[in-house]
Amino acid sequence: MNPSPADSATTPGASAPRGASCQTTSPSEPARDLTALFDPRSVAVVGASSDTSKWGGDVSARLLRGEHRRAVYLVNGRGGEVLGRRAYASLRELPEPPDLVVLAMPAKLLEEVVDDCVATGARAVVAVTAMLGEMGPEGRERERSAVAKLRDAGAVLVGPNCLGVADTSTDLLAVAYLEVERGPIGLISQSGGFGEELSLRMREFGLGFSRFVALGNQADVSAADILRSFAGHRPTEAVVVYAEELRDGRRFAAAAAALTEAGIPVVLLAPGRSEASARVAMTHTGSLTPNTVVVDAVCRAAGILRVNTQREAVELLVGLLAGPRPHGRRVGVVSDGGGSGAVAADLCALAGLALPAFSEELRARLQRLLPENAGCANPVDFAAATYDPEAYERVVGLVADSGEVDGILASGVIGFWSARFPEQAEMVALERASLHRMGDRVLAGQVPLLGSTPQRCAIIDDLRHAGLPIYADVESAVTTLARLAQAGEARPPGVRELPAAAPPLTAGGYWEARQALMQAGLPLVAACTVHDQTELLAGARTLMYPVALKAAHLLHKSDAGGVALDLADEATLLAAFARFQRAFGSVTYSLEQMADTAAGVEILLGCRWDAHCGPLVLVGLGGVLTEVFADVQAALAPITEDDALRLFLELRGASLFHSARGRPAIDLPAAARAAAALSSWAAAHPEVESAEINPLLVTPQGACGLDARVVLKRGGDAAENTAPG
Repeated sequence: MNPSPADSATTPGASAPRGASCQTTSPSEPARDLTALFDPRSVAVVGASSDTSKWGGDVSARLLRGEHRRAVYLVNGRGGEVLGRRAYASLRELPEPPDLVVLAMPAKLLEEVVDDCVATGARAVVAVTAMLGEMGPEGRERERSAVAKLRDAGAVLVGPNCLGVADTSTDLLAVAYLEVERGPIGLISQSGGFGEELSLRMREFGLGFSRFVALGNQADVSAADILRSFAGHRPTEAVVVYAEELRDGRRFAAAAAALTEAGIPVVLLAPGRSEASARVAMTHTGSLTPNTVVVDAVCRAAGILRVNTQREAVELLVGLLAGPRPHGRRVGVVSDGGGSGAVAADLCALAGLALPAFSEELRARLQRLLPENAGCANPVDFAAATYDPEAYERVVGLVADSGEVDGILASGVIGFWSARFPEQAEMVALERASLHRMGDRVLAGQVPLLGSTPQRCAIIDDLRHAGLPIYADVESAVTTLARLAQAGEARPPGVRELPAAAPPLTAGGYWEARQALMQAGLPLVAACTVHDQTELLAGARTLMYPVALKAAHLLHKSDAGGVALDLADEATLLAAFARFQRAFGSVTYSLEQMADTAAGVEILLGCRWDAHCGPLVLVGLGGVLTEVFADVQAALAPITEDDALRLFLELRGASLFHSARGRPAIDLPAAARAAAALSSWAAAHPEVESAEINPLLVTPQGACGLDARVVLKRGGDAAENTAPG
């Protein structure tokens, strides 16, 4: 629907681009009072219209559905009558202070109307009005001015440039062009369109919303604020979030962690790369922590389940609401044919799910129930037993009660039976099997819907409305089972408070970086600075050959030819030193003990101060091919040694850390201690933009850093101190 030209100023669009300023609020600070936003005693619409094709008209009509709960006042500059009710010329004419004000007027009136909101004592504002912060610096300044006035008055603002808010438990529908059906799902979205599509997909499964919040530009109220409001909100059983940026990632993670701890799962769709993620530091750590890695760190801390599409979000929500989460990854596949079972088995393997072979006892019990030509291993193939409508219940019950699986995937069974048996018998069998016999096991069903009749679709709808996770394709069923298993395994560490800031670093050169990191407890190879041949030879005698020589002032030393390795005697050392002096001049060089890299694995340890999430710690496969591998994991700092171990084991290349073909396992706990120490140091040094040890050589005997780097923030903080050359 296209708004009229006069109403175009209120059309919600894309959220406004944001700068990289980092909020310094504490995750443990008190939550903001949003009562007036979700359960106001009275509500007013500024820009109300009798034309429901306009935003102000549609919002007004929906709010009037809740007149039995609260007074609804319609405000239009012309006064008169709107939707059969008196229209007031301004907020100042209302007979009582409005708790909530919905702004659906052109942006040029923003300052005037915000002044009226403050004067009349409004406690919450929802700004559908657009053409503000998303339009550039001038619009953002107008937003900031409006927010400052409202905050000074103790009020909150959602938007601008948003679709609105709804709370079905209080009959509040302050939302435009969207039917918000009652249900157990809370939604937080920067995009109104995302909410619309999610609503349509949820309807297929009989799901609706407890709360719906479209944030728009997030000029004031953020996703973290709304997430905290779900704590104690009884109608909400799960929350889904669409976020193009996490404005205050630590508060967001802390709020999500509190919900997951209370048994309310949080599902996140966070696509793309933010403007801030395009600005990377000059280190490996900066280039390897784009927005997606930062979001993963937030999810890891809070136990948030991240998805890639709206469909995946809804299918996961269905699984989360259907019953308990599996306690492991063992899956039993029950199918009505060998082909569907084999495909399901392959997909399970690709998703990291295990299909254990059933015990002889279980196979024997299944064989007594099924015909001779049935498959009784895993997968179970019903074969001719599909002519018995009670076989499904008995087989699923046996597999569930065996204790040999954590979940069951029923592939194709429903579709095969629907053409042969009375619908009611099929439904009863499924409900009894899944709801009464599964115990703490998880059931996911797959029904091929191609060519389905209206009668068959109605059966499936009934099953879904009964709470059974039934999917149209086996990929969705398997993906959901895998995500449920992941959620069941997760033990999120939560968000730890940042320590008091340590005395700041004022120089970030190579040698200063080494000293700072060693003082933080990080192991680094023995080294000394040299400026001439006398110091060079004296240092070599102390360190003992072979040694390495580095041009300390260079950031990427290997790429610039500033590293000479395996210098085994005085002649080769002097030759390398002479070559460096010709190339780089009389600068400070670092002479270092040579390590045997063949004895271990090179790892990257890094930290970075993120604009929205504060300090991050990063681990990955290291060395000169760090960017090629791009195998990294990140977490919100500080972390413990146990947290660090889990990070290492989540790397794609984690198999390198274990013993294989006569090669002993490396001392991964030593690497974890180093990562935890770096994370604590980073959390106490907000002046550090990024730092890294690359590589950290980890051998069976321990860990030792071979190179170090620190980059300090610029623009008010000390810049990196590099020598000329």
